[in-house]
Amino acid sequence: MLDKTYRPADIEKKRYGEWERNGTFACGQKPDADPFTIVIPPPNVTGSLHMGHALNNTLQDILIRYQRMKGRDTLWQPGTDHAGIATQMVVERQLADEDRTRHDLGREGFIKRVWEWKAESGGTITSQLRRLGASCDWRRERFTMDDGLSRAVRKVFVDLYKRNLIYRDKRLVNWDPKLHTAISDLEVEQREITGKMWYFKYPVEGRAGEFVTIGTTRPETMLGDVAVAVHPDDDRYRHLVGKTCVLPIVGRKLPIVADEYADPEKGSGAVKMTPAHDFNDFEVGKRHNLKLVNVLDADARLNKNVPEKYRGLDRYVARDKVVAEMESLGLFVKVEENLMTIPYGDRSGVVVEPWLMDQWFVDARALAGPAITAVEQGRTKFVPKQWENTYYEWMRNIQPWCISRQIWWGHQIPAWFGPDGEIYVEETEDEAQAKANDYYGKAVTLKRDEDVLDTWFSSALWPFSTLGWPDQTPELKRYYPTDVLITGFDIIFFWVARMMMMGLHFMGEVPFHTVYIHALVRDEKGQKMSKSKGNIIDPLRLIDKYGADALRFTLTALAVQGRDVKLAESRVEGYRNFATKLWNAARFCQMNECRPVAGFDPGAVRQTVNRWIVGKVAEAEAATTAAIEAYRFNDMAGALYQFTWGTFCDWYVEFAKPILEGDDDAKAETRATAAWALDQQLHLLHPIMPFVTEELWQQLAERPSPLITSPWPTFDAAVIDADANAEMDWVVRLISQVRTVRAEMNVPPGAKIPLLLKDAGSQAQARVAGHRGLIERLARLSSVELLNGAVPKGAVQDVIDEATIVLPIADVIDLASEQARLEKEIAKLDDEVRRFEKKLANEKFVANAPEEVVETERERLAEARLTRSKMDDALNRLTAAR
Repeated sequence: MLDKTYRPADIEKKRYGEWERNGTFACGQKPDADPFTIVIPPPNVTGSLHMGHALNNTLQDILIRYQRMKGRDTLWQPGTDHAGIATQMVVERQLADEDRTRHDLGREGFIKRVWEWKAESGGTITSQLRRLGASCDWRRERFTMDDGLSRAVRKVFVDLYKRNLIYRDKRLVNWDPKLHTAISDLEVEQREITGKMWYFKYPVEGRAGEFVTIGTTRPETMLGDVAVAVHPDDDRYRHLVGKTCVLPIVGRKLPIVADEYADPEKGSGAVKMTPAHDFNDFEVGKRHNLKLVNVLDADARLNKNVPEKYRGLDRYVARDKVVAEMESLGLFVKVEENLMTIPYGDRSGVVVEPWLMDQWFVDARALAGPAITAVEQGRTKFVPKQWENTYYEWMRNIQPWCISRQIWWGHQIPAWFGPDGEIYVEETEDEAQAKANDYYGKAVTLKRDEDVLDTWFSSALWPFSTLGWPDQTPELKRYYPTDVLITGFDIIFFWVARMMMMGLHFMGEVPFHTVYIHALVRDEKGQKMSKSKGNIIDPLRLIDKYGADALRFTLTALAVQGRDVKLAESRVEGYRNFATKLWNAARFCQMNECRPVAGFDPGAVRQTVNRWIVGKVAEAEAATTAAIEAYRFNDMAGALYQFTWGTFCDWYVEFAKPILEGDDDAKAETRATAAWALDQQLHLLHPIMPFVTEELWQQLAERPSPLITSPWPTFDAAVIDADANAEMDWVVRLISQVRTVRAEMNVPPGAKIPLLLKDAGSQAQARVAGHRGLIERLARLSSVELLNGAVPKGAVQDVIDEATIVLPIADVIDLASEQARLEKEIAKLDDEVRRFEKKLANEKFVANAPEEVVETERERLAEARLTRSKMDDALNRLTAAR
């Protein structure tokens, strides 16, 4: 017998352990079936489960469990990312607690220490994914720094280098002066602040008393200015194009160039050019062949390329000194407050510098072409489709990809330098040494490049490197290309696009045919979760409190395509109650001896209520299958919630009770039908709620296989009996409408009132006669009669098809008091609607408030209007009754 109370913690641990021990998640168990493959977006090895992980992996698991039940040979490839900078910082913090640095250990000693940390703590995130219920093939778990993936990385680097698709160049990078490494755009956090804009005068050479006024937010970088740019159509400066300015403090001559980058409407219209310290200036510099003057060192202090009195100064100290000197020279014009966006390192928390240095780059433009074409041709589709535009925008304007990082933890670049700086790129040091010895005609000493590769470089190979490439393994042949990638919109550029480029280049085929982009998980007010706001919701806490199934169902129900998830703990609690409802319905069936019957034919049942539930099961399966195939996860959850709680628990169980209290063939049929219908919904719910469904499946009967590997149900449309559906749906509607009117009129729950059905046709009369007892019991009625005469005074009315529902209520409530209550409620709602309308009509509010706040206000307005409309209907009914 099932326990009276559903306890998710005990069940989840037990069932997951069974699945994993029995190898249930393993691929290759159906060699004759079509494969279905998903590669997990590898979480950082340093990570802990957050709500984004929970949403992402719940949706992946739904697809994998569904396809497993559909008979496919499923592979959900798991693994973790070595997370170069993040992991190095974790271990460096440990060393700091010991009053040591990585330099005290040396490179080899430090890397050994990182591997020790990984062995001890690196499995946290995968253990947490198990708690969520992720049915990955854990036997195949990979790590982006394991031997196989490291070999793939080296081979790709060497191949691209020898095809001139990887090269070394001096370019601007995002330089973190605290971590002393270049970082990717994804690792840069853009913060909006109110800074300052200083305006200075630069003298025009040979034109006494004539100046060009420039504006800058970074006076310290003016020491690296090499030109002044003006718009070619700006009449104010047209006569100066081709002439030169003199850079104050330094004395360098600055050519005045015409370039459309200069905006006549912004500032003075003249822009100082510092190509070594600004990405836009760098592009202007290339167009005009400007020289590059780097004035900062790795610590963001001024270097030897500036006047001696500035050398060694911190950038912000130098800023104040430059402003003061410009004032003393009489070249300071003014300073204004300026709203601006400043780049910060997301891990170091310091301002990132565009910095000129030698780095390794991938010729991303050359690789992007086939990846663009593949999406244009539909070989890879984005869901929702509008994300294709984001993909195209970035790919068509792609820049060289800086792939080198100045840290120790990661894939060390397989490049060696000869005595004269000649570069040798090979997969092994022995191969590089042989090439160098041959080149120099003698044995020489080589020095390996100390940089490591950007973490995204190894991640870009994930769909095929995890399957054994560069070896031509059976798994690679069977499971590549993969089927679906589920990921967030924020890494379309950094991961999705690069996997597309690498997959097409090295495998000749796209890495996945569908990319499903999910939205952000926000708090219940629509605010982005952050530590500073204190609104982070911990998924593990919710799992501990409500169970993994409740969290999974919540996230699925809220996963509307293209709309951010607004998560409230109350929703998770509500879906915990849903799991409890299912559990209690199963206990009801068990207590009433509703057991699965071998050979049960749902198309052969005779009782109307049983023909009805059979049809509803078939409709639920069709809706669920259609939704999941279209990646409409919220529709899938909605269909299952409505069927399970609404149709089965609230209606069928109640309809079945009188039959199950009898003792005839109808009772036996209803027992078998109830057991069958419960089994089918366990199948349909399993991809979203794997734990409670598996527990019920195995507790309710002896089974030939666990639910996780049982076939997905399919039904012939013939099992849907239109007449039975129409009859029982009518009964449901009648009872529901009576309940609604009772609630609106504040009829006491215990009060039984009569129901008169006026102008009922022959079909409605037959339905009343056949189900009078059910209607009276479930609608709390004293009687159900047909009415052919006038409607009695004190009765409220509603309409069902051709008939009128008449409910005499004057004996159980005070009609006048109730009317006054409704009028008061409507007045309050009118005030609320006007308040929301006024707020949303305020253009300043709509323009300046966060988008999620405006959307919440719109939703509250819509809700108030709907409630107002319902109250109006109730008042009209009550007025008519008087």
